[in-house]
Amino acid sequence: MIWLWLSAAFMATTALVHGALGEKRLIQPLLALDQGIMAVDLARKVFRFAWHAMSVLMLVSAASVVWPGTPRALILLIGAAWTAVGLADGLYTRGRHIGWPILTASGVFAILGAAA
Repeated sequence: MIWLWLSAAFMATTALVHGALGEKRLIQPLLALDQGIMAVDLARKVFRFAWHAMSVLMLVSAASVVWPGTPRALILLIGAAWTAVGLADGLYTRGRHIGWPILTASGVFAILGAAA
């Protein structure tokens, strides 16, 4: 059970950091450009919305892995998805993105918790 709570804690922390730092370091600078696709008001709104919607979905994942009665297969699926995303991020960015170890660990902890 501790693995599931560790997974949820890592996922929730990732969501909060993603939302806060992403807004400050990525979204605001991109929206300040006001050129190309970022000059289109709808694109600007959708970009910000999608970014923060991802953070909400991360929180839903965190809740799902510790929710009483969540099917083991669903926890394994969530864990596999987080692990795959983390490893893909690490490979794609050649380890330069700070998030890949936490994404991967979140998934591995979920898998360990579901297997226990």
